[in-house]
Amino acid sequence: MTRLQIPKTYKLFIGGKFPRSESGRTYRVTAAKGDFVANAAQSSRKDARDAVVAARSAVGGWSGATSYNRVQVLYRIAEMLEGRRAQFVDEIRQLEGASASAAASQVDRAIDLWVWYAGWADKYAQVLGSANPVAGPYFNLSVPEPTGVVAQIAPQESDSLLGLVAVVAPAIVSGNTVVVVSHESAPLPAISFAEVLATSDVPGGVVNI
Repeated sequence: MTRLQIPKTYKLFIGGKFPRSESGRTYRVTAAKGDFVANAAQSSRKDARDAVVAARSAVGGWSGATSYNRVQVLYRIAEMLEGRRAQFVDEIRQLEGASASAAASQVDRAIDLWVWYAGWADKYAQVLGSANPVAGPYFNLSVPEPTGVVAQIAPQESDSLLGLVAVVAPAIVSGNTVVVVSHESAPLPAISFAEVLATSDVPGGVVNI
């Protein structure tokens, strides 16, 4: 018996939820060979504003969390990425036209990079901070602080997953929240990554895609 295939509509990721675009617009996502794969939400200006509002509301809680807590949360994301490794490999092969080995290498590098940044969450302050020499009987200390909301555009040429991880991970390690535009022609790994975030311990609004 022939069954009906149901194409998935990939939505946005804002405030820990998966809303459709306020405009109702979508666009076709095609494989490297031109075959239809799925529909993806095409965000509007209002969607961008909503993402910024969600990111701003999450700054206080995320930046106020202890560095040790951020390590645990970020490492949990790496665990979830590892558990869905095969899915990411398949999506990258399909959309980027990469070989199985190249797709697997990209996913492994993305996971390794995420673990690397997770390890920095409770160490970067010691490296970037300092005790400054002063001419007086007191201490002068430099301590890095989060910027707040960071707007980002993931690399658009290739490496749809690795490029996304490379811009998001270093920003949220130090307590920032982000609004990121994913790879337009290969957005599936970004939304699958959003599903990873939604099922991990990351507070809603820390990452908005």
